[in-house]
Amino acid sequence: MKRHLIESKQLLRLAVPVFIAQVAQTSMGFVDTVMAGGVSPTDMAAVAVASSVWLPTLLFGLGILMALVPVISQLYGRSKTEDIPFQLQQGIYLALILSIPLMLVLDNAALIVSKMEIEEALSAKSIDYLRTIKWAMPGVLLFTVFKGYCEGLSKTTPAMVIGFIGLAANVPLNWIFVYGKFGMPQLDAVGCAVATVMVYWLMAFALMTYIRLVPSLNKFKPFGEFHKPNLASLTRFFRLGLPVALSMFFEITLFACVAMFLAPLGSTIVASHQIAVNFSSLVFMLPLSIGIAVSIRVSHQIGAGNLDAAKVASHTAIMVGLVFASITATTSILMREKIAMVYNTDPVVVGLAGQLMLLAAIYQLSDATQVIAAGALRGYKDMNAIFVRTFISYWIVGMPTGYILGRTNLVVDAMGPHGFWIGNIIGLTVAAILLGQRLLWIQHSDRAAHLDKLSHR
Repeated sequence: MKRHLIESKQLLRLAVPVFIAQVAQTSMGFVDTVMAGGVSPTDMAAVAVASSVWLPTLLFGLGILMALVPVISQLYGRSKTEDIPFQLQQGIYLALILSIPLMLVLDNAALIVSKMEIEEALSAKSIDYLRTIKWAMPGVLLFTVFKGYCEGLSKTTPAMVIGFIGLAANVPLNWIFVYGKFGMPQLDAVGCAVATVMVYWLMAFALMTYIRLVPSLNKFKPFGEFHKPNLASLTRFFRLGLPVALSMFFEITLFACVAMFLAPLGSTIVASHQIAVNFSSLVFMLPLSIGIAVSIRVSHQIGAGNLDAAKVASHTAIMVGLVFASITATTSILMREKIAMVYNTDPVVVGLAGQLMLLAAIYQLSDATQVIAAGALRGYKDMNAIFVRTFISYWIVGMPTGYILGRTNLVVDAMGPHGFWIGNIIGLTVAAILLGQRLLWIQHSDRAAHLDKLSHR
């Protein structure tokens, strides 16, 4: 018990700054939603529709680059710090390479949005938003690489500091470009995209400068010696991160596709769904932060050869996550309509959003379990297991169930958004069971050691 208490303090020491940084980034989405909603429900819905394309595209790149954290952390645990600058610079090259195809996807967003069967004004605003926000892609991916370097060294405070700098810049920039202040044109929803582009490039340069100036981060001279792109390293990096990218893509598209399927039902339903998704994403930052922290702890202990400590870290993280999830779920249930009114004052929108937030509260325990278990498995570099289990949970179970309940009469009369959220509950619960079972299986010492050897080939 004492070991679990000590480990919980270590996890929270890492997780709290990560959580604050994640809240700062998610708050930028909150600011976008509120300010776009201040223009019109159509502009608010445009942010929701565009996010259903932008976020899956972005998270695919982020998922691949998340492989940097266990790589850096295990090198740090093994005291092979001379290899860290090389790995960081390969991460930078990979971020720039990934930006090209991801920006092309966003630039051709009209092909995706046109399939949604939405009203013309909403479609036009969504496409303009996506074609603008594509320029944020290199900035946010570079920021992710620098953030991964810091987290691999068990330094989670820098991203928190820079996150607040980004949020502080995002609010006035949104105000200027959405509403046309200081002589700028009024861009409505597209103004949110302009602000996002500027903020993410600012955050990337700010964190790079932070690393250069802080001795504890610059002691390995990450930008000292120049390393050329290494095809073998880039390929290994990509292969390690691809399963994580796909698993994140599967989860976010579970929610993004719901917005697409709901779009023909009108802006009011989409806006209500967006409120529930946005607040749920904010709450999700807490277990996600614990998942990132346990990934750092497990990979560091694996690097040091301490398999038993890695097991204690993963079990402690799940217990801590479930405690916090119980608190946030209760709060969401009791305060759901008041929370919805922060986003929008339309009583129809608020009423429907409150119903969806009640369903969102139900799956918070499952969501916490699956994201923390996935974080621990990343620490073990068991990436393929995450990919397979999330695909089954979200796309074989969750999405079909949600579509059947939400848009067909096969089981019950079509339930609309409620049916899709019930599908989410089922999918996330299956993910929690499958990932939890895999974590228990891998924690036999021989299996964990074997997996670590495979990841270095």
